[in-house]
Formats: sequence, structure tokens, C-alpha cells
Amino acid sequence: MAELLAKGPLRVAVAGLGFGAAVHLPALRDCHATEPVALWHPRQERLDEVCRGAELPGFTDFEAMLADPALDAVVIATPPAPRFALAQAALRAGKHLLLEKPVALHNDQVLALQKLALRQGCVVAVDFEYRAVPLFQQLAALLAEGSLGEPWLVKLDWLMSSRADASRPWSWYSQAAAGGGVLGALGTHAFDMLHWLVGPSRRLQASLSTAIAERPLGDGGPMATVDAEDIALVQLQLQDGWGRRVPAQLSLASVARHGRGCWLELHGSEATFVLGSPNQADYVHGFRLWRGRPGEPGLTELTPDPTLAFPCTWSDGRIAPVRRLIGRWAAAIGEGRPMVPGLAEAAASQRCCDAAREAEGGQVVL
Repeated sequence: MAELLAKGPLRVAVAGLGFGAAVHLPALRDCHATEPVALWHPRQERLDEVCRGAELPGFTDFEAMLADPALDAVVIATPPAPRFALAQAALRAGKHLLLEKPVALHNDQVLALQKLALRQGCVVAVDFEYRAVPLFQQLAALLAEGSLGEPWLVKLDWLMSSRADASRPWSWYSQAAAGGGVLGALGTHAFDMLHWLVGPSRRLQASLSTAIAERPLGDGGPMATVDAEDIALVQLQLQDGWGRRVPAQLSLASVARHGRGCWLELHGSEATFVLGSPNQADYVHGFRLWRGRPGEPGLTELTPDPTLAFPCTWSDGRIAPVRRLIGRWAAAIGEGRPMVPGLAEAAASQRCCDAAREAEGGQVVL
């Protein structure tokens, strides 16, 4: 990190101006080790709009942006379909990367990026932001010290209402071939959470469905078919660090009109942990953590560990964990070491997403 800071902050471009403008841009500006220096978007109108507010130069030509030798790194926060090609181009130009998830449409593409990044000596981070949320980190520390005992059962319900309104227009999210669906939106995070907190997936069964099969192309426009899943029910067999097989159940939905939010339960021989939030408007704010141990009458809420608290927060809860990951990414680049979470973690998560689509009516061994 000292070597990086001696050269000045990491000069970063942001590609994709939805999540990229709302979350990555303020996070990059808050980090003393990074400086946003350029924006990319394929539509000139959107690019001009964001560039005016951000007071940054903009590009619609991705290769022209990469040609700047002063540019060190790129955040790619586009929709899923173009990410693989953009990431390949950036790595070939020698730029470090921070990628939104899903990193690519299929796991073979993630593995190809991993090989290319190693060959080019580039550090790639992946925005699995729950690894940077304080109560998730607190739970990870409790599990690492053995507080759960022998793990018996893991259950994750993530039931959101973001697409329960059938009048919400058809978009790339409606298309399986474009990376749409609840597996890419929530499943990528969910699989990574379970791998991080418990261990890798070894077997998987899944049932996918689409509750809202048509959406309007625009206000009052014709209806278009939705072929991306908005509900995914997955059974997993995880393997913990001692080689024990742990059954896990995962329920994902983006069409649960009055869904309960995100709730993770871990049941073991020495304790039960429950981490959850009912917040439908912000996927990060609102989490609380409980523990119950043998002989106790029920669950007790745990006080958040102040040493894990964010030094700064924003009204948009996503910015603070992304800012924390950006700091780690900059440090990894400065020290010339791999980033976690990175492409190895993305590959493990994407392998489960791919398997869930393959596993309809059967079981996949991972």
C-alpha cells in the first residue's frame, strides 16, 4: 500500500452508470487510495448527463478510454451480458479490475478471465459486498472460532418484492440469455455468503420458476415474454473446513410482494445464529444478529462489534461496504497480492448458478 500511495491514488474509470454512478463513484471518491478519472457508457445521452454532475470526462469508445496509459484500473458495473468482453479488453490493456456480479454469463467465461488476469499480472476484485458488512463479518468471526459447534443445518431465505409489480417494464433482467433472473441478482451473493461462512458446495438440486411470464415493453406497450427465473429453490450440500457435509436450503424470490427480506439461519450443536433484515428498500441497511445456545430460553440479540463498524455511512446502504472492498482492492494492488473476494470466489458462485439451471429435475455434483 505504501508503494501505491507513493505513486498517488489509483486512477480508476467507471464503466456502466447505473449502480456505477450511484454506488461506485461516491465510494471511489471517499477512498484516499483511489481517484475516479473517467466514465464510460455506450449511450451518449446518459454519459453526458452523469459527466456533467460528476465533472469527469466521458467515453463511448471503451478501447479509446483504455488507451490512456495513466489509467490504472476499471470498475465494470454494466448489465451482465457485456461484462465478459469489457473485462477481457481491460485485462489485455493491463488494467486492474473491480467487477460487479455476476461477473459473466457462464463459469467458463469466469475461468477464462481468471487465466487472463494471472497472465497479465492484474488484480481483480468482485463486489461480493456482504463480506464487508459489519454484522456478516461478526458472524464470520463467531463461526471461525467454533461458536456454532458441529454444523447441522443452514437455511437462507431471501424473499424480495423488487419485481412483484407485473407492470414493471421488460428489460435485460427479464432475459435469461442476458444474465437476468434472481439467480444472477441474489443467487450469486447467496452462494458466496454460504461458501464464505460455511464452505464450498458439493451437491446441488434446484427448482426454478417464472411467476410473471410477461411484462410490457414500455408504458402501454405490447407484452414481451419473460424467460428468466424470478423464483429459485435450491438444496445444497456444503462442506465445512473439517470435511463435514452440511445440508443447506436456499429460497430466492424477487416477486414476493410482502417478502420477509434476507434471513440466514445456522443451526449447530452448540448454538443457533440468525442474521436477518426485513428491509425491502435497501439490501444492506437493517441487519440484526441473534444467538441461541443450549439451555437458553430463546434467541438473544448480539450487540454489534464496534471495531467492525463503518467509519462513514451513506443513505444508500450499499456505498459503505463497496467503499470497504475498494480499499481492500487498492491495498491488494499496491502490495501485489491476490484480492479476496476475487475471480476464484466468483467462479465458485457462478458454478452454482450454472448448476442450478442444469439441475432441474435432478442433482448436480460440483
